[in-house]
Amino acid sequence: MNVLFAASEAVPFCKTGGLADVAGDLPKAILAQLPDKRKSRILRFLPKHSLIDPRKFALEKIPGVLKIPVGEKIEEGGVYVCKEGPLWTFFVENEKYFDRPALYGQAGKDFEDNDERFAFFSRAALELCKLIDFVPDIVHCHDWQTGLIPAYLKTVYATDAFFHRTASIFTIHNIAYQGNFHKQSLVLTGLGWSEFTQEKLEFFDQVSFLKAGLTYSDYVTTVSPGYAREIQTTERYGAGMEGILKLREKNLRGILNGIDENTWNPAKDSRIISKFSPRMKDFEWRKKSCKRELQKLCGLGVDNEAPLLSMVARVDPQKGFRMTLEILPKIFDEHPKVQAVILGSGAPDLEKELTALSERFKGRFCYEKGFNDPLAHKIYAGSDIFLMPSEFEPCGLGQMIAMKYGTIPVVTPTGGLLDTVTPKTQESSGGNGFICADISSAALHQTLWKALKTYEDRQEWRTLMKNAMTADFSWKRSAQEYLKLYENASQGKTRAD
Repeated sequence: MNVLFAASEAVPFCKTGGLADVAGDLPKAILAQLPDKRKSRILRFLPKHSLIDPRKFALEKIPGVLKIPVGEKIEEGGVYVCKEGPLWTFFVENEKYFDRPALYGQAGKDFEDNDERFAFFSRAALELCKLIDFVPDIVHCHDWQTGLIPAYLKTVYATDAFFHRTASIFTIHNIAYQGNFHKQSLVLTGLGWSEFTQEKLEFFDQVSFLKAGLTYSDYVTTVSPGYAREIQTTERYGAGMEGILKLREKNLRGILNGIDENTWNPAKDSRIISKFSPRMKDFEWRKKSCKRELQKLCGLGVDNEAPLLSMVARVDPQKGFRMTLEILPKIFDEHPKVQAVILGSGAPDLEKELTALSERFKGRFCYEKGFNDPLAHKIYAGSDIFLMPSEFEPCGLGQMIAMKYGTIPVVTPTGGLLDTVTPKTQESSGGNGFICADISSAALHQTLWKALKTYEDRQEWRTLMKNAMTADFSWKRSAQEYLKLYENASQGKTRAD
């Protein structure tokens, strides 16, 4: 089986969010699960953003140039490759489109030509296949930036023998980001006005690249079973796409993301002061040494027994920061030993409030603006309770990472959080975290208090930690599900022929 993995970002090359983690890790996991690697290839395709260091990744320029129609123009793209073991990553270079200081926009605004940039990129993905003579059985597309690829396969390339057996899968990582543009953008895509209908590309008199992926792909997936159910229900979760998703229900799958358990592994993590695992008799003592280091780094009082709360997230209302800012002062006043550390950046008004709160509760609360990967590892390892009170959450990686480090999550009942966190109950020794009754400040306050009360019972907390640390969040299970879907899509294409 041949698979082309098309995405706008992927670790280790470039990253703005969870999409990059999936596009970085999932192809490797799928390769590892292939029954006959000699007869299968997975290639990855990305824009050659100027933020990607060609020397660091030993990029090689390959012969030939891609000539891509964009409206009435022909834009050219050079092609580079990074040969990373069996997984090769190809890049399309075009300075006009990708020589930018950021991937999608600056100062809170999208680049005005994102429609043109990603129309070029989507068509370049298919032309790359021809250039390198790679006939894909599956083109796996990710988010709105690649939404036009399934549309091209069903229209512009519908009679192209090269793609005669090619099926497409489109994965939604966050349906809130849709790639909606003025209807005149359709001219840039090269698609005819016959495609600008409510059943196809039209979305409130705009062209929607996300809707293109939802409409034309053979299968649609998203990043957790819970999110797959939610986005078909109401506008709150489906962001206006709930109708088309409900129509595609039979071909919609929720496949839970995984995490890289080599990178996020407290038994191997070189960024933390003391390595630990649930198999070690003294793992709690080792985790407490990580806690003391974190307290010192963040200017908190060094106290083994103080419950230490944490968040590592984009500072955005979606991540529950409004609720968090409302309840934290109450928790600090009600529980004199509680400490907290938050790492992240985002909305300026929320950053300002977090900064003010850290000054008000100096020595008990630390807000670190920006993103610091070494510090993130120390936070996951050194804190006791991880807050993730999301308004909605397609999958979420933070709660899974926290659990691998024995840091117990307190989450809201939405999306992938419900698929990964099992609530602790009085009747059972099972459970790996705490789930709020609903998405509200009152429920978050109540649930956090329950977690803090449980923390006082060291035996009960130790059981929670072990349950959390031994949960399987590897990519292996997800990769197996995607392989089955690839086979179904490929067989369906063959039967249709």
